[in-house]
Amino acid sequence: MTPAQTNPVFWRGRKVVVTGGSGFLGSHLVRRLTAAGANVVAPRHAEHDLTQHGVAEQLFSQHQPSHVIHLAARVGGIGYNQVAPAPLFLDNLRMGLNVIEAARTAGVEKTVILGTVCSYPKFTPVPFREESIWDGYPEETNAPYGIAKKALLVHAQVNRQQYGQRFAFVIPTNLYGPGDKFHESVSHVIPALIKKCVEAKEHGTDKVPVWGTGAASRDYLYVGDAADAIMLAAEVYDSREPLNLGNNREITIRETAETIARVVGFAGDLVWDAAKPDGQPRRRVDASRAETALGWHANTSFDDGLRTTVEWFLANRAAAEAAPR
Repeated sequence: MTPAQTNPVFWRGRKVVVTGGSGFLGSHLVRRLTAAGANVVAPRHAEHDLTQHGVAEQLFSQHQPSHVIHLAARVGGIGYNQVAPAPLFLDNLRMGLNVIEAARTAGVEKTVILGTVCSYPKFTPVPFREESIWDGYPEETNAPYGIAKKALLVHAQVNRQQYGQRFAFVIPTNLYGPGDKFHESVSHVIPALIKKCVEAKEHGTDKVPVWGTGAASRDYLYVGDAADAIMLAAEVYDSREPLNLGNNREITIRETAETIARVVGFAGDLVWDAAKPDGQPRRRVDASRAETALGWHANTSFDDGLRTTVEWFLANRAAAEAAPR
């Protein structure tokens, strides 16, 4: 099935603010929007701290965008979630509330908000359907981040109800691809394992430690496929309900690690540390709503996406491994 394409004239000349536009997902989206003819503004945190009251209002007043796509977030893997739950909750909540409200008062035509699969309850029937998001508490290590994002969904929904604010709330599953963060303090499972396997191969080490038992599962989405879906949602999706973005394939962490080792060329042993947390036991989203509403589906195989990611990492080691600012 051929994935849907954006309208070739929709974005021409439009002013679009993409928060987090210099980040992992944002950089892919900005390139696509620019290629489609949009005039894109990607504010940097150093000049525009969106956690601060009034900053988003000033930004939108200056640029008068037709669309705002809110991707900026404080994020990290399980380890970071354990050591920094308070800023994960507060910064993501503040940023989102400020952006949504500023977009409303500025009369922005459409606001797109990036949710997180971490918002789903710890024990959600698989595949995760959007209507299950309120059925329980998220997995504990993900809860502060996930709950902050769910609060933004409520904010957008009540603003739509009371003020008619148009929005799209998209929930991508675990993203990976070129431009991901490989620094150990914030990396997620795929970049963390790529880095470990590459370094073990380079140093001639015959063992790579891996957190958990390997039994947990994930649904990985290539970052370019996610960017395509977000553009389509910004164009055509007009509903108060969230929209899952996923690959419709559930892969265990053990299979993930073994595939990465094969792609990297690491021939040693993966040593599992069951004392470390697995995170959410199972994760795969039902992306049928996005397929119906957008005509979209993921188009990149896991092996192809991993090869591209490994190639990018090897060619951009300094940028990939840079500490977060």
